[in-house]
Formats: sequence, structure tokens, C-alpha cells
Amino acid sequence: MYNKLIANIKPLGFTWETRDPFLFCVHHLDNYPAGNDQLGPVASLSGRNLGQDFTTRDGWRMYHGEKIPGFPAHPHRGFETVTVVLDGFVDHSDSYGAAGRYGGGDVQWMTAGSGLQHAEMFPLLNKDKPNNLELFQIWLNLPKTNKFVKPHFKMLWAEEIPVYSVIDEAEKSTEVKIIAGKIGDVSAPTPAPDSWAANPDNEAGIWLIKMEAGAQWVLPKASPEIIRSLYFYRGAEITVAGIPVRPYHSLELLADGSVILINGKTDAYLLLLQARPINEPVVQHGPFVMNTPAEINEAIFDYRKTQFGGWPWNEYDHVHPREKGRFARYADGSEEIR
Repeated sequence: MYNKLIANIKPLGFTWETRDPFLFCVHHLDNYPAGNDQLGPVASLSGRNLGQDFTTRDGWRMYHGEKIPGFPAHPHRGFETVTVVLDGFVDHSDSYGAAGRYGGGDVQWMTAGSGLQHAEMFPLLNKDKPNNLELFQIWLNLPKTNKFVKPHFKMLWAEEIPVYSVIDEAEKSTEVKIIAGKIGDVSAPTPAPDSWAANPDNEAGIWLIKMEAGAQWVLPKASPEIIRSLYFYRGAEITVAGIPVRPYHSLELLADGSVILINGKTDAYLLLLQARPINEPVVQHGPFVMNTPAEINEAIFDYRKTQFGGWPWNEYDHVHPREKGRFARYADGSEEIR
């Protein structure tokens, strides 16, 4: 019976394998040192492969950044990014003039659509103590009908993300932050308007699950055709439908089955992704995700020709002033301050 409920238990790497309509998920975990006046690390960068620094050294990576860690201006077309920041901060800037700083539980939902450039930098705001960073970036595909929608981003601020809580018979708690989807009467904030997740019939779910040591929880059922995956990224051991699962492993779940999660001796942290598949061809070339090779060639041509609106900022690794708090400024000039 258990083999009918779960399948494909796999160890996780830096990039996590996902299933339609998700494209992949990356788990960034970097223990940065104190920051300098440029919001980069107070540490020598000698010996790092700057511009392509993906090897963990001293507990952190610069990624594509050369002075400040992160991802300087780069293009996207044809899909969405959902960036969930558990710790630390991200500075956003894009080719439409939009900008923001978010972190500490905030989520940015960005629809690349017809194409844009954006920078995602990790400013090291603390000058007198370490700057820890932990985030998930989830790539969510767009159906063919929405590949060329107008680019858009919205913020799901930490204070607005609902938490579903349940206490089991042993008085142990399970808490679920619902970034997308719903559990019972608890619903996530509205996603970006052109997202596959915007249609409730697609039953898209992005849940951050925290189980107290010794807690038990039965996952709520979804429709039979829903694709559901569970990622166990921190803890000691959990049991899923009777099968022990070690930390930093993923597994596929039968969405309409009664899957019981039983936690071990320490708190467990999991990410659940689910949705109805789009069931369309996927052709990916770097930052472009389309349906055919011809559309990929068109995306490359369009980017070379238009730069997807150009880059309105002075630096490709643009960051905001250290004293700036959490905020979002949108392409229409409206602004949110947190």
C-alpha cells in the first residue's frame, strides 16, 4: 500500500528536481560574513571564480556577483519565479524600473511573461555580525496562452501569508505557511494574475511545513490528477506513509491518498509543491522557457534586439541603500513600505 502512496525518494542537491508545472527549485543557504560599505562581504574574494562562484567556500558563494553576492541583471521569458526568503534579504531591480527589498519570510512572485531583465542581489546589511541567507527560488511554467503576457511582480509580505495550524492527539503542533493554495478555510494571498496558480481549478500549492518533534499530520487530499512532491530540507528523520525518509531528500506523493507524516525527535521543515500539470511541451534554454525551439530562437533574437526594455540602473548589480527597509516600487510608480 505504501508504494502506491509515495515514490521516487531521492537525495537533494543545490538544484531540486520538480515536476510539471514546476520547472525546478533552488535552495540557497549561505552564511555570509559581515558586510562592507558596498554591501559585499568583509572578506577576501581571492581565489574565487568571480562571476561564476557556485562552489561553497567558507560557507558562502558569490554566485554571479563580483562585489556583492547574487545575480546581476539577466533576462527571462516564458515563466514565473517565486522567491521565498526565509532569512536575509534580496534587492530587486528590473528593466521596467521596478525595485524592492524583501526578506524575513517575504515572497516575491514575478511573471516574466514576454520578457524582462532583473537583478537579484543579496545585500549584506549587517556590518558588525554575520549575514545569513536562506531562500527558495521556484520556477513555475506558464501555459502557451500566457507566455507573452505583460511582465508583472507582486509581493506577498510575511505579515500577509497565512498559517494553518493543527494540534495532534499528543498535543504536538504542525504549522503550514500557505504561499499558494489553501488548506481548509485558510487560503494563500492572490498570486500574480496570469499565473497557472491563479486558477483555483489547478489546485496549485506552495506550502512551508514545520512539524514539532513527535508531531503527526495527515496531508489533505487533492484531486487524483494533481502532481504533488515533498521536500524534506531540515530535521532528523520523518516517516511518510510508513516509509522512513532522511533529511535533504524529496519524494513524490499520491495526491488523493491518505498520506500520514510522522516526525522524529527534532523539528522538521518541509516544502510541498503541487499543481495540475500544464501538459505542454517544454523547451528551456538558460533563462528562456518556451514550447518550441523556434520560440527559443525568437526569444534570443528579441533580447539581442531590444534588451527587453534596456537597463535603467547605473549598475548591473544594483542594490539599495543600507538604511532602506523592506519596500516594493512597481512599474506604475506605486510603492509599498514595510
